[in-house]
Amino acid sequence: MALFGKKNKNEKNTSCCGGSCDTENMAKAEKAKAEGASVKVLGSGCAKCNQLEAATKAALEQLGMDATIDHVTDFAQIATYGVMTTPALVVDGKVVSYGKVLKTDEVVKILQRVRG
Repeated sequence: MALFGKKNKNEKNTSCCGGSCDTENMAKAEKAKAEGASVKVLGSGCAKCNQLEAATKAALEQLGMDATIDHVTDFAQIATYGVMTTPALVVDGKVVSYGKVLKTDEVVKILQRVRG
């Protein structure tokens, strides 16, 4: 095993999107990032991502805001936000939290601060 040698020809591509990071796919991801719901949960759909989505929905209902949440599971789209650790919460196109499951009261505070 050579640490700094040439890569083994049998190694597979381990990029986040399975090797589909071409110009067309990245353009689609950027477009999807700019459009759609103003509150998004980024993650693969695991239990933690679903917990964050539920807490966010409860916070939106508590504040009387539109409870539409877009759950983004496409890793190419997640990468456009610069997020490397999920789950992540995006409000109005800005990443406000990543790498942890927020409680409902934490999401309420974030939404009040961001949307003032």
